[in-house]
Amino acid sequence: MAEISAKVVMELRGRTGAGMMDCKKALAATEGDIEKAIDFLREKGLAAAAKKQSRIAAEGLVGSYVCKACNTGALVEVNCETDFVAKTDKFQALVNDIAIQIIKKNPADVDALLEQTFYKDESTTIGDMVKAATAEIGEKISVRRFARYEATGTVDSYIHMGGKVGVLIEAAGVLGENAAEVIHDCALQVAAASPVAPEYVRREEVRADHLEHEKEILVAQARNEGKPEKIIEKMVEGRIKKFYQDVCLLEQAFVKDGDISVQTMIDQKAKGLEIVRFTRYKMGDGLEKKVNDLAAEVAEQTAKMGL
Repeated sequence: MAEISAKVVMELRGRTGAGMMDCKKALAATEGDIEKAIDFLREKGLAAAAKKQSRIAAEGLVGSYVCKACNTGALVEVNCETDFVAKTDKFQALVNDIAIQIIKKNPADVDALLEQTFYKDESTTIGDMVKAATAEIGEKISVRRFARYEATGTVDSYIHMGGKVGVLIEAAGVLGENAAEVIHDCALQVAAASPVAPEYVRREEVRADHLEHEKEILVAQARNEGKPEKIIEKMVEGRIKKFYQDVCLLEQAFVKDGDISVQTMIDQKAKGLEIVRFTRYKMGDGLEKKVNDLAAEVAEQTAKMGL
């Protein structure tokens, strides 16, 4: 079996919260496969559902733009190399322009977006703008992903932690006087939910394979706890309820009042309002951040200056 590196052990620990030795044992038992190691730890009752991010986040910004007049919204993630650049007015303006571009020109995907002419200046493309910004700022800049909603009801967005997390949300149904507040609170809920962010609006949307996988984990957990077979099914039913509360927005405890669910909050404030869908981006999920030690960074900068 290949040697298990300390980096992989730390990654597993970061995703599961399990102890170092437990992580080492899990990786050894699964031949270094992190996803299988997560299941192994969960079956042993040593870890909760793992965080989705698997690597150290890159820098950048999640931005949004909503056109209320046309019921259209966009959410976009643009990456750079340092947090310093992400906080500059120039970078933030670029992200905002790209979000508006997505609303106005409805690109099919990132490649199509980069090929489009800029809505403010037809003589240049979005790809050219990104290249120019890269040259001017001195860091690689890239558009990673975007979502665009064009709704018959209404669209809203919420940017959390200065662009570290962003949510685009669509609602329909009865749009009464409290609708804007309730939709905003639902977007905030999706952004702020921790430790597990919702993946679905309601339980009917949960993929069959996702549900089946969770049941298999829970059955294995119960057996490892030494529970009799005759009560395992009942135990799993109870734990699946908790699973739904984790992954379904409407079943989560409301972040502003933990005594009620999001659905109850909607019913109390805006009965008849329906949350249709949402997209949540956490900046840098799954991207590798380049990390230099100080000595290497000084040497690199010295070499660039020819000293």
